[in-house]
Amino acid sequence: MSSELSNNNNSRSNWTAYLWEASSGKLGITLKLLYLAGLIGVVAGLGAVVFEIMSQTVKHFVLDFLVGYHPSKPGGETELFRHGSNVLHPWLLILLPVAGGFLSGLLVYLFAPEAAGHGTDAAIEAYHRKDGYIRPQVPIVKLFASVITMGTGGSGGREGPIAQIGAGFGSLFARTLHLTRKECRVLMIAGMGAGIGAIFRAPLAGALFAAEVLYRDPEFEAEVIVPAGVGSTIAYAVFGYFFGLRPLFDPPDVGFFDPLELLPYLALAVFMTLLATFYVRFFYMVHDAFTKHKMHPLAKPMVGAFITGVIGLGIYTLAVNFIPEHALESLSVMSYGYGILQDFLVEENFRDQEAYTLAALFLTVAIGKVLTTSFTIGSGGSGGVFGPAMVIGGCAGGAFGILMNRWFPGLVTEPASYMVVGMAGFFTAAAKTPFSTLIMVSEVTGNYGLLPPALLVCLVAYLLSPEDLSLYAAQVTSHLRSPAHRGEYVKTVLANVTVDRFLKPDQKPLTIRLHSPLSSVVHELDGSHSLVLPVVNEDDVFLGMVCLEEVHLALHSLASQQMILAADLMRTDVIPLYPGDTLYRAMELFGRNELRALPIVKSDRGVERVVGIVRRSDVQTEYLKHVHGERRGDESHG
Repeated sequence: MSSELSNNNNSRSNWTAYLWEASSGKLGITLKLLYLAGLIGVVAGLGAVVFEIMSQTVKHFVLDFLVGYHPSKPGGETELFRHGSNVLHPWLLILLPVAGGFLSGLLVYLFAPEAAGHGTDAAIEAYHRKDGYIRPQVPIVKLFASVITMGTGGSGGREGPIAQIGAGFGSLFARTLHLTRKECRVLMIAGMGAGIGAIFRAPLAGALFAAEVLYRDPEFEAEVIVPAGVGSTIAYAVFGYFFGLRPLFDPPDVGFFDPLELLPYLALAVFMTLLATFYVRFFYMVHDAFTKHKMHPLAKPMVGAFITGVIGLGIYTLAVNFIPEHALESLSVMSYGYGILQDFLVEENFRDQEAYTLAALFLTVAIGKVLTTSFTIGSGGSGGVFGPAMVIGGCAGGAFGILMNRWFPGLVTEPASYMVVGMAGFFTAAAKTPFSTLIMVSEVTGNYGLLPPALLVCLVAYLLSPEDLSLYAAQVTSHLRSPAHRGEYVKTVLANVTVDRFLKPDQKPLTIRLHSPLSSVVHELDGSHSLVLPVVNEDDVFLGMVCLEEVHLALHSLASQQMILAADLMRTDVIPLYPGDTLYRAMELFGRNELRALPIVKSDRGVERVVGIVRRSDVQTEYLKHVHGERRGDESHG
């Protein structure tokens, strides 16, 4: 019995010692990041809870109580307030967004100008160009400004503010603990993914989105996925503790049953690509117009909010005249607008509606949402762009599905499936995130039966979308182009190539003899077109280096020129290169020796003989060949 206890104690102490030792190694670094990502997930989850409570509170008292408009909600959303019975006052749809634009603009102008617009792009910018740094006040300002903007009728999404809350805390936490720049970047972007995973009840999509949205090419940031996965899962659990773990939308009873239906889905992909291209171009046209205009920064979000209100009121007036029973659904162009998607997915409110009228309603809401989001966020209002993209893509996809069902009823039997797939295809084309968007839409709708057509639509939409066009301007093309990884890539390339590729067996390297007079040294340097040459003795043994700077100084000493030899000019403290050294080692020695060229020597029984010379320009040329994918051959590197 005592031996068993002793073995158990030894086992525990071995594990303790192992974990203690790991704390300074790679595993320890990983565990540390995972612990911290978990803590950030807790904060991101609580931030999502606070945001949900605040947004519902402002929306209830402004839109419901004052305006008399109670937007329908997604099926999985917990409603905190009872539906009011106030009379609708449509004219307030112009005044109240303007007031909200003023208040949110004031907060942003006074405390954090970078909190304007959509927050996800700011987090991407911080990852690539700011080493993960976000000012501590930005998430708080973003929270209040976004709640005011969207709660008063401005069009925007939830992911922008909650992304900056998670990212901002991740950045603050990392810098408080004095972590490395890489760890700061990872925790910051992991916080963004955690916030998105919580607010959309989509933990897997939140983690994948954080890793994929950084690049326009179909790449994932490998260093981000695991910490973002931990943070997103915990944030989702924390948010679910307060608001439940149901999907954001009640799952629609749709699926994929006929392979021939891939044909209309292909047409849907083309339609979504065209609409997404229009959305992104119009959004940045509005954004650039407001950015360049010389009006006071406080006035810009007010003007954008006023135009948003006019558009919303105009669409509502048209709906009252042409489809009065669904006039309220037309107001989905304002605020969040998710409710119209839920209503169509369960088909309770639209079952008996005439197909062309219903398709016109959804298409009008989609185009109207493009306009209102562009003017709300593009003018400097605060909110996200993913939420509106779901509404735009969902409504446009729904309209497409309704028409396909009307024209080809035997092939397209479930128009609601085109709403789900439309969400995924539209945002993929707009944001260059095919895989995370595919998972996101599946998680928020609780439906995985449409994965095959959704995957096809996402990939086709991604391939057809303009290469240089994205809703997130801070994205870079690929890992290679990210300023955050530039040094890492250079090191990787240089560490995989050795200097022996610069050796020329059929050509003897240029050298200077130890006792060569100054005139010969000048002649050799001039003939080599080099700024530095190695010095050797009669047996070609490496002794040192002569630099042009030293020769230039010697030439000014007229009286002693005849007596100066190479031995008097050479530096003897130069560390040479060996054929097996990497280009990364060469760059290190260029800096340490403060020389533009170094000799390559071979050691033969303790004697080092010069067999070649490598210049800094040779290394730079070799690096550029790797960057641009040029074919390397046995060519001269002189």
